[in-house]
Amino acid sequence: MFQIPTWRRFVIIGLCVLGIVLSMPNLFYERVEQHNDALQASERAGMVTQEQADAISRWPSFLPSGLVNLGLDLRGGAHLLAEVQVADVYRARMNALWPELRDALALERETLGGVRRVSAPQDELHVEIENPDQMARALEIARRKTTPIVSLTGMNQDDLAFTVDGNTLIVRLTDAEKRLIADRTIQQSLEIVRRRVDEVGTREPTIMRQGSDRILIQVPGIGSADELKALIGTTAQLTFHQVVGRGTDPNVAPGLGNIVLPSIDETGIYYTLDEVPVVTGEELTDARPGFDRMGAPAVDFRFNPSGARKFGAYTTANQGQLFAIVLDNEVISAPQIREPITTGSGSISGAMNAEQSNRLAVLLRAGALPAEMEFLEERTVGPELGQDSIDAGMLAGSVGFVLVVAFMILCYGLFGLFASIALSLNMAMLFGILSLIGATLTLPGIAGIVLTIGMAVDANVLVYERIREELRTSKGVVRAIERGYENAMSAIVDANVTTLIIAAILFMLGSGPVKGFAVTLAIGLITSVFTALMVTRLMIVFWFERTRPKTLEV
Repeated sequence: MFQIPTWRRFVIIGLCVLGIVLSMPNLFYERVEQHNDALQASERAGMVTQEQADAISRWPSFLPSGLVNLGLDLRGGAHLLAEVQVADVYRARMNALWPELRDALALERETLGGVRRVSAPQDELHVEIENPDQMARALEIARRKTTPIVSLTGMNQDDLAFTVDGNTLIVRLTDAEKRLIADRTIQQSLEIVRRRVDEVGTREPTIMRQGSDRILIQVPGIGSADELKALIGTTAQLTFHQVVGRGTDPNVAPGLGNIVLPSIDETGIYYTLDEVPVVTGEELTDARPGFDRMGAPAVDFRFNPSGARKFGAYTTANQGQLFAIVLDNEVISAPQIREPITTGSGSISGAMNAEQSNRLAVLLRAGALPAEMEFLEERTVGPELGQDSIDAGMLAGSVGFVLVVAFMILCYGLFGLFASIALSLNMAMLFGILSLIGATLTLPGIAGIVLTIGMAVDANVLVYERIREELRTSKGVVRAIERGYENAMSAIVDANVTTLIIAAILFMLGSGPVKGFAVTLAIGLITSVFTALMVTRLMIVFWFERTRPKTLEV
């Protein structure tokens, strides 16, 4: 007990100092936050403005700058719950399959006769064959378009199923393929939403899946739910279509395989377009805000090699024709193809200002959402409410800290003072670890910290009561302290391990605020055991080596 090696003493002191240094930036929260934001913005822009340089200089670069991020309920911000319309992806899959199947069946035109698409549900493709007696041949050709599903739940299954109804060949997605598409769509939507939010430099957003087809989005520090919806609520599906016709009647029959979309620039004008796009935004590699030849805001884009080949081949074969640029089912512009565009780059211009062109570039660069999102719940938390929560949490923590310190000193005297110092170091180490891992603190997290304050001295109480028992048996001071720590160890480990298991269960099964509570509780348990068993023991050793008391009163 009293033979703590020198190296271990330095390790204990070093960990305490490290915890204090890591937690220190939280005492200067606003200054460090401005330093971090300016540093991040300058790195993203590749240049430093004078205002950013001033903000960066307000905090020394050699000191840690990690902060405990404040959650939505403490900082204010926007909360959205969105439902992904997976049925849109089913329809897009059938639309993409139709040109391939049509071309394959057209090679057997002499045998099959005419082939045409008829109306069908979103997840099905209905193809009418002119010679129904050749349906077996059509079915054989269609089955070549199937692909085996590679997944844990879809082994030995194909992505397409076929049935025949008279002279109609029905192609539908299998259940296994639907599950795979739905899961892939949600995961892709999560990633794209995360990229869009990160593009504008927001701090520690919460973006997670809820249920089978819903996404929870919480962004602290953003102005309102409407602002967040404007950023992520647009699917940003950019497509380029062949123009079939142009008119003023929105109810005109477009014909099978065509769609009618409104024009943004030309009020009252509607374009009839081929539903299957020539090129899509998925083949974009870059999008930047810029200006057109007239000096108006625009967005310059560039395709990947595959998109550039398609774009070049189509513009070469259709010189003089109109070519529609469509964003989220609205025609941005429909320029005439004057010459082949083989460079793989172009520009989108129209009725937009500089802010709108920058936002469109962000959306296109982050990628298109695979399906539209319907917002089921939206909420804006004001910063005033968040500040009230912070003040209430600080008051609760301060009151709890003062009461625990007073109780320990009144009950255990000098040893209670040691426990109180260890409690202060415990709080510093807790915030230091939270800052180091970039954790987000919420109201339940504050509850976990307040609970940690109450539990932090529990180990010290067990040790001190054991020491009292040993002193009653008239053993020496050194032996009483040694036996006190030895006998209390099993109870301390049992109590904290069981609580740590509960925290792990909460973290694995809970979500959002529950996870925050579990994280702070678990870290608080670890730091509490360290400070109670190591730090207080080291302080007692230093005190004993200095004073050499003959008697001891706890």
